[in-house]
Amino acid sequence: MTDSVVNYFKHALEELKKVAWPSRGETLQKTMLVVIISLAIAAYLGLLDYMFTLALERVV
Repeated sequence: MTDSVVNYFKHALEELKKVAWPSRGETLQKTMLVVIISLAIAAYLGLLDYMFTLALERVV
């Protein structure tokens, strides 16, 4: 049992060494892009919600 667990982690570490990790700059750039897009979508949905709320208040 312990041999299979040890082998699993050995193979996992070998595979992790093969990964082409992004640079710090690439990671920061992609993270900022995700944050900006998320904020834009949140603002859009918030505006839509506000507009629907106003429309429903006029009807009811």
